Amino acid sequence: MNVNENPLDLLPEVLLAGSAVTGLLLGSWLPRARQWLVGALAAVACAAGVVAAAVAAGTGPRTAFGDAYALDPVTATCRVVVLVGTLGVLALAVPRLRGHPRETEWYVLLQLAALGTVLLAGAQDLLLVAAAYLLASLPAYVLAGFAKDGPGTEAALKFYVTGALLGALMLGGVTLLLAAGRATGYPVLRAELPSAPAGVVAAGVVGVLAGLLFKAGGVPGHFWVPDAIQGTTGPAAAFLSTVPKLGALAACYRLGSVALPAGTADVPWAALFAVLSAASMTLGNLAAFFQEDVRRLLAYSTVSQVGYLLLPVAAAGRSALAQPALLFYLAAYAVTNLGAFAVVCALPGARRIADHRGLARTRPVLAGALAVCLLGLVGTPPTGVFFGKLQAFGAVIDAGYAWLALLAVANTVASLFYYLRWIAPVFSGPAQDAPGAPSPARTPAGVVAGTAAVLSVALGLVGGPLLDALNGTPAG
Repeated sequence: MNVNENPLDLLPEVLLAGSAVTGLLLGSWLPRARQWLVGALAAVACAAGVVAAAVAAGTGPRTAFGDAYALDPVTATCRVVVLVGTLGVLALAVPRLRGHPRETEWYVLLQLAALGTVLLAGAQDLLLVAAAYLLASLPAYVLAGFAKDGPGTEAALKFYVTGALLGALMLGGVTLLLAAGRATGYPVLRAELPSAPAGVVAAGVVGVLAGLLFKAGGVPGHFWVPDAIQGTTGPAAAFLSTVPKLGALAACYRLGSVALPAGTADVPWAALFAVLSAASMTLGNLAAFFQEDVRRLLAYSTVSQVGYLLLPVAAAGRSALAQPALLFYLAAYAVTNLGAFAVVCALPGARRIADHRGLARTRPVLAGALAVCLLGLVGTPPTGVFFGKLQAFGAVIDAGYAWLALLAVANTVASLFYYLRWIAPVFSGPAQDAPGAPSPARTPAGVVAGTAAVLSVALGLVGGPLLDALNGTPAG
């Protein structure tokens, strides 16, 4: 194998890993009052990683470590969005963690989970996919139960049990594909799998997808999502419901477009992704309809969003619109979902929809940000999610799945119901203060919410030029 890595090409990943290790060492010596320096180091590493990723994106698609790691538009976009999302989560977490006895550990775990997510997005070898899955999952389990209270412990336990089960299935799938294709690299699998036994290939792919859908929070790996998001802390919920999905869905796309060409082993892989997309968007919407807990509502919303994000995955290799649609939608979704969770973090005492009644009278900026983000998740113009959904619908129609686009439109219209159930009380009824948040508009969470709302609209307004930049051929 030609080991062709250039350290500068891998600078975003090196910065995250180096910051995590350095922060862990610093935390062992710094006094508790100065543990925030580890968080500042993490923020600097993320910001520097964004710059490095943007610079590396202009050098064209290529691979590192042979063909095991791709450096292409998919990886470049996920690097930037993951690092920006991690920066947002850091801003949400700092006020809550200041002076916490395990403050350093939280920052380190967050960076390691983000690093695993980036590696998932770029992996073109099943062994690297499995390693990235573990790196993205193990720190996330700890983040879910970091508070060590009853709900957090339950969240971490359910998260871990589901992840361990589907992770074992994933490793079994890797083993089967290795047996069928006599390799774990995607380019080799693409050439070998058409002549392999169809049953072995099908079982192997289903096993790998089980693990990836667990990380994405899509059906059938979605069972952990509502309980984990409801039980964990606000910043951890914002991270778990947003950032890991980026790497997992990029990995699904890369698996479908690079390793599994259409017709491999006489199995219609695109149809499998289409069915998973339909199941995720429909079940997520149905479960969200009458939720009263806002975190649980957003949790089921994220399940439905995975269904929409799987639309361009189903069109991978069958439509030129698939890749730019997926990447743009991932960026728009990450910004918009983080904005909604930032409002939840800014109002820690407002756990139910009724607790937000009259919010527009007392905190109009925060109420406006919430309305923009929730309507953005529906796909209301001119937000970024609207433009992303439009491109995703076009991709699946171009790929020959018009029925899936119609189902997605129907689900989008239906989702308006439960988002409006939350928005309506915000702008009606008597004003009331949410406990535990005296002035959220001036807190970091309020700033993140407002910034995310502005970015959500901005992405929708500049969608055309961005789509041109996101197009390109995956490396490999």
